[in-house]
Amino acid sequence: MHKPVVLGLALLLPALGWAAPKAGTTRTDAASDITFVYVPAGCFQMGSNNGEDDEKPQHEVCLAKGFWMGQTEVTQQQYKKVVGEVSSKFNDGDNHPVESTSWRKFVAMADTLSQQTGKRFRLPSEAEWEYACTAGGRHSERCGDADVDEMAWYLDNSDESTQPVGEKEPNAWGLMDMNGNVREWLQDCWNPSYAGAPADGAAWLSGNCTTRVLRGGSWSIEGERLRATNRNRNDIISPSGFIGFRLVQEE
Repeated sequence: MHKPVVLGLALLLPALGWAAPKAGTTRTDAASDITFVYVPAGCFQMGSNNGEDDEKPQHEVCLAKGFWMGQTEVTQQQYKKVVGEVSSKFNDGDNHPVESTSWRKFVAMADTLSQQTGKRFRLPSEAEWEYACTAGGRHSERCGDADVDEMAWYLDNSDESTQPVGEKEPNAWGLMDMNGNVREWLQDCWNPSYAGAPADGAAWLSGNCTTRVLRGGSWSIEGERLRATNRNRNDIISPSGFIGFRLVQEE
């Protein structure tokens, strides 16, 4: 039902003089020093009928517009450049992901950056995150096809701490650290299954909205739990050394 809309936009935009960037194209925002990767429009199968109950039912999602996603999780240095200060449990270096900050403060950082630049920055939706992680369905198990040690900082190799971003293998679209290092806050309110979930890639903003969805593994997670479809959650006022974020910039 949604595919004709995606294809229609793909045909219309070049006729209007605009061509979408190639998947994996990068650009860096000067105000934050965050590098973004272009994620194209498309359809994919979200969730897993073989996973946990909250990953079901698997369903088709079609994103009619491409967007720019942070190549890595936001680092402490990038956060400080926008906000002016940072408080993280792990202060081993500016290139480590910022963590130990609540969902509300991460949303506020995105809003501040939007005000500074006149562009629209926000947290990803859950559908956008999984779509980008799997490169539109190209990767089935994790956010890439390399060995888990090559793709992620997790329990077996993290030395019980966050690690610098961008040191592990990227997925097919050039996105890094989606498997591990820190879990990532998303826009979506928590719902215990996908029954009734949006099919257009938008954030699901009904349900338990004092609790928001987390995606990706962290430095404390076992390798077998680093699946692309694995879901978690946390309340919006509670910071954690396991949780950071990455940003989306709208086209």
